[in-house]
Amino acid sequence: MVLALTVCGLVVALVVVGLFVFGLRRRLIQRSGGTFDCSLRWDVPEKGDAGGKGWSYGVARYNGDRVEWYRVFSYALRPRRVLERSAIEVAGRRAAEGEEELALLSDAIILTCLHRGTRLELAMSEDALTGFLAWLEAAPPGQRVNVA
Repeated sequence: MVLALTVCGLVVALVVVGLFVFGLRRRLIQRSGGTFDCSLRWDVPEKGDAGGKGWSYGVARYNGDRVEWYRVFSYALRPRRVLERSAIEVAGRRAAEGEEELALLSDAIILTCLHRGTRLELAMSEDALTGFLAWLEAAPPGQRVNVA
């Protein structure tokens, strides 16, 4: 009986510590500011897929001429993807359709982009989209930025 209580207590303590570290990581990412909720789908086929598969929920952070994207459900301190402003080409935007509406945050706008030849989609709120497009267009003189 004592062994079972000890094991249960240890499991509860590990869960609490895990959740604390999870929250601490999110605070560290957001500490410097310039973050927004953003789902990402990487290496999307040309035709597109509204099936809702392949989306990962995350937090994006502006860092100079880059956007660093972190998965929400991860303990990694490094970004999962880094998008450089000069390499991002916006190919279009659309509303979520079909099963995507269930996979994404409500009222998410999907932005289709090319980054160094890789087709990707970013889903974010209307406010975050406005900020993202303004950030893209605010490139220093001499840099090429393609916004559709």
